[in-house]
Amino acid sequence: MSHDLIETLPLPQRLALSYAPASARAATLALLALDTRLASVVLGGGEPMLTQIKLAWWRDRLGEPCEKWPKGEPLLATLSEAMGDCFGLGALVDGWEGLLAEQPGLQEWEEFAAGRVALWAGLARRLGNDVTGVARPARAWALADLALGMPPGEERTAIVSAAHAEKASKVRLPRALRPLAVLEALALRALAGKREALLDGPGAMLLAMRVGISGL
Repeated sequence: MSHDLIETLPLPQRLALSYAPASARAATLALLALDTRLASVVLGGGEPMLTQIKLAWWRDRLGEPCEKWPKGEPLLATLSEAMGDCFGLGALVDGWEGLLAEQPGLQEWEEFAAGRVALWAGLARRLGNDVTGVARPARAWALADLALGMPPGEERTAIVSAAHAEKASKVRLPRALRPLAVLEALALRALAGKREALLDGPGAMLLAMRVGISGL
């Protein structure tokens, strides 16, 4: 597993990854690193045209067999080794691209959440798990992540309300998907306490530890 890729992850994702079983760690890292790379493209403040070109490049790669992927890109190499083909993950690119809209609204937020759901569904399939249980926690994490990146206001309030709606009917995820359980728990804690970050001190770390070990 590439230490360099681990260091690209935001701290919450890095912490969540630490609770993945050994058999799932490489694939989990590959997909979290892909999500992080797309975030850097969209949120990096580059020229809009160049940003669109980069996103189109990733969408094209994820839509073709991995045998056709260019050599020399470490993340593609990791995805190929850990995941094989990544058909279906174009939705993740679409979700990030939607946030480039001049005034992202409900449709763009839903597309972003759907992209994050596609990420975890792809991982579940790769690991031989049922994909039906990932939609709610992945959506909750995605919406909470969006809200935490926004200033206070009506838009943030709307996203928070949508994220809170995902708390119902909590289901214990398989051990292989424990990182998603950790991210969801941190996200819902942050929203419930009107916090500004997923990891904001010992309480968050203790929660991550509890969920990472027990799944609940």
